[in-house]
Amino acid sequence: MAKPRRGVKFNHRNGSNASADGRRSSFSDISEAASEPGSPLKAANGDGGSDVQETQVSEYEKKKQTFITRSIWTFVMIGGFFGAMFAGHIYIIAIVTAIQIVSFKEVIAIANVPSRARRLRFTKALNWYWLATTMYFLYGESVIYYFKHIVLVDKVLLPFATHHRFISFVLYVIGFVFFVASLQAGHYRFQFTQFAWTHMALYLIVVQAHFIMNNVFEGMIWFFLPVSLVICNDIFAYICGITFGRTQLIKLSPKKTVEGFVGAWVLTIIFGVGMTNVLMRYKYFICPVNDLGANIFTGLECVPNPVFIPHLYHLPIWFPYVKSFYMAPMQIHILVFGTFASLIAPFGGFFASGLKRTFKIKDFGDSIPGHGGITDRMDCQFIMGFFAYMYYHSFIAVYKVSLGGVIETAITGLTLEEQMELVKGISKHLHNQGVIAEGVLDCLNLAVKRR
Repeated sequence: MAKPRRGVKFNHRNGSNASADGRRSSFSDISEAASEPGSPLKAANGDGGSDVQETQVSEYEKKKQTFITRSIWTFVMIGGFFGAMFAGHIYIIAIVTAIQIVSFKEVIAIANVPSRARRLRFTKALNWYWLATTMYFLYGESVIYYFKHIVLVDKVLLPFATHHRFISFVLYVIGFVFFVASLQAGHYRFQFTQFAWTHMALYLIVVQAHFIMNNVFEGMIWFFLPVSLVICNDIFAYICGITFGRTQLIKLSPKKTVEGFVGAWVLTIIFGVGMTNVLMRYKYFICPVNDLGANIFTGLECVPNPVFIPHLYHLPIWFPYVKSFYMAPMQIHILVFGTFASLIAPFGGFFASGLKRTFKIKDFGDSIPGHGGITDRMDCQFIMGFFAYMYYHSFIAVYKVSLGGVIETAITGLTLEEQMELVKGISKHLHNQGVIAEGVLDCLNLAVKRR
């Protein structure tokens, strides 16, 4: 048996309900305690029969109340999710940001030692500083990439945009130097553990969740499809598992079965193909974000990605009855998405289960009544969103010259004189096309000469 660590106690929520080994009391624990000879529950009355009956009733009431609470909050989350998605991309981005912050808070909390944290004044402050610095870098990268046509022409934002990565590096170095300067004798192991734990949380949660936000910018379908595939796969795995599950899949999650795993894979593929066929018909879902104020009613306009346009496919000459058929390439890509959501994404949940077993906790937190913490609901979503981003940019994205790219090239690659000549040439072209009047062209030429 492993030797227990001395002097280290983990701060578990709902401490009054925690058992001696640090785990939260479950209904089975209460039931076992009641059945043991000489237990307080049984010794309260002479024969203990009435107490056992009361315990069973109490257990039933607790399960009933938990089920009601869980059901209510499930519908609240579903309603909030669809409401935000239909209200506009900016609301989904706000939700992803909130999930990043709360999940980070939950994960760093399970490795915190309150008694030591109180003696080290800047432990929590440094954790939040690392989070703020990381989010400044990631969000800045996204804003510059997707909205460079706005950022690079603004007098105030231009210096921050052109030197964004260096500013982010300086902020990180400041935190690093402050961390080293705050090291105290007798607390080295705890402080370096917190440093490593915080950086692990930043990578596994904040960075991966940020790619989910980038998926929103590329088009709502790249956000909604991965999320819905993971959710439905979890539901299908549960249904198939309780229906015909027999063989245990992995020891980290004893209730997961091979039959449920494979059955959910097949059903998730079917769901993905059907849902993709529906979403491809609406530009609000397939168009990249060019207006953060857009919603389901105003919609978006764009030239659809070729992946959403049906193509004619010819079958072999020996194939009977049908010689050809139309299908959008996205229907093929969704097979890959569905497979990843079914066979790989669940291992994010297994990873989280192993982490919780390590610290002997049932949930990462209690942010969602009846469900546990935000991290408990998002453990598979992080890696799925990361995969969706990588797959989209590797096999689906169409790279072409954009307005922001042209402006960035002109500002960073041309001298001021060359930029003025560029303005003069574009103005002359627009005048020849009848877009601007001759008087406007004369004013621009005069400005170029004065320069």
